[in-house]
Amino acid sequence: MSGYGGFALRRAGQAVVVVLLTYVFTFWVISVLPGDPVTTTLRNPQNGFTEEEIARIVSYYGLDRPVLVQLWESLSRFVTGDLGVSLRSNRSVADMIGEVLPSTLVLAAASLTIAVVLSFAIAFGVHYLPRPFSTALRSVPSLFLSVPGFLVGLLLIQVFSFGLGLFRAIDTDGPVATFFAALTLGIWVSAQIAEVLIANLDHEAAQEYAGVARSRGLGRLRMLLKHLLKPSSLPVVTVLALMIGEVLGGAVITEAVFGRTGIGNLVERSVASQDLPVLQAVVTLAAVVFVVVNLLADLVYPLLDPRVTLQARPEVGANA
Repeated sequence: MSGYGGFALRRAGQAVVVVLLTYVFTFWVISVLPGDPVTTTLRNPQNGFTEEEIARIVSYYGLDRPVLVQLWESLSRFVTGDLGVSLRSNRSVADMIGEVLPSTLVLAAASLTIAVVLSFAIAFGVHYLPRPFSTALRSVPSLFLSVPGFLVGLLLIQVFSFGLGLFRAIDTDGPVATFFAALTLGIWVSAQIAEVLIANLDHEAAQEYAGVARSRGLGRLRMLLKHLLKPSSLPVVTVLALMIGEVLGGAVITEAVFGRTGIGNLVERSVASQDLPVLQAVVTLAAVVFVVVNLLADLVYPLLDPRVTLQARPEVGANA
């Protein structure tokens, strides 16, 4: 356990460094963007800020001080959990994100669930169904990747909402609408998981132990479930961790297509109004989620596969 404990501490330290560097990089990019948030946002008559409110926000963010001082104060607040105040609404950024985050998390979790079910179903079909069907299934992941996600979403809305009336387009947060939104995102995500799983099933099926099991008369389905599935599924853990960033990015587009109120909608409004504190908080939050999930995958992988060393993380599809 001492070796694993040191491995876990190293990974956790690296994760913290990555999150902090992401915050610094995001702050730097926002700082060099053209335009002054004070003149473009705070002093916009349509926003209705008084001079007292403007002075308080300027003092809070240190907008009248050097950039390095602003960075230090902003980073200090971030470490303590303070995400700042919106330049658009003068509300806490944490409260604004908290209002829309549950909807995005539900969409992301449902999408990943659908993606895992689809990918395993495709992989099982490739290795269990007769050749004409298995050959056709091998091309399904490439088909899923080639079709844009927004097009799939529009098709599902046209068929199942306007055509069959299974859900109303205005009831975007209902369970049925959420399912089809998650299906839109899950179809694209499942393609990458299925490709890795199929490749590793092919590899494991060609190993000597698989040949010995077949020579003893073990059926194809039992062979798949008992001997091939576990070693072939381990790389899926890594792929799922890497796909978290893809899911968060895809959720922005999916929410726009289905009209859902989530992080994507918040980002869209923040970009339009140049609400930089909200944008920085959302980018950093996405980085935190991505890093934490990948950290968990790093920590779980050696426990699942004793062949994995604690020096470096295995590459995706290394067994392919």
